[in-house]
Amino acid sequence: MSDVAASSVDGELESFSLVELAVSRLSRDILSGKSDPGERLVEEQLTRRLGISRAPLREALRLLAQQGLVEHVPRRGVRVATLSDRDVQELYALRDLLERHAVENALPVRRGSDLAGLKDALAEMREATRVADRLRVAEAHRAFHVALVGLAGNRQLSAVYDSILVKLQLYMAINLRREAEAAQPLDGVHRHERLFEAVTTNNPEAVLAALASHGARSYLP
Repeated sequence: MSDVAASSVDGELESFSLVELAVSRLSRDILSGKSDPGERLVEEQLTRRLGISRAPLREALRLLAQQGLVEHVPRRGVRVATLSDRDVQELYALRDLLERHAVENALPVRRGSDLAGLKDALAEMREATRVADRLRVAEAHRAFHVALVGLAGNRQLSAVYDSILVKLQLYMAINLRREAEAAQPLDGVHRHERLFEAVTTNNPEAVLAALASHGARSYLP
């Protein structure tokens, strides 16, 4: 904490650094599944645990609320965001629609370098799985799918798609935790390897079939 403060040149920069630190720590807890949806976030406890005052904490919570990771409940404070069953199903349906649009517009891939994002995400997924870092695994899953949609070359589409995956990651983290208890650690990696191989065929229907199979296994709430 002192290193963060020491790196600042004035109070504004110091406060901003503390906000970034709080956002990073809290989002890690939420997206790794350590904090479950609906769990109450008590300011007094968080200020003590993070070693910061209420001002940067509240700004961090405001930013997390903008990302859809926490929500303010009148007269009850702040809690990890929750989604109704309908919300989850609607987000999945929207995700599937955006993926289909992206795949149909991205293939055939014209340059080998276009697949670099997918390859990098797969490499990160393998390493994160090896060291059993659930958050890194979940982030690598998300990065892979964002890279897949990114092949369409539509920045606005990619931004909307990523925001949907961030919300769904609240529940994907729980699914990945359950899967880790019931499946082999590399199962998730193998699913994404099969999806990558489908992309290399430049056949949109093959990719969509792989996505349908992949999604039914790993993302159902």
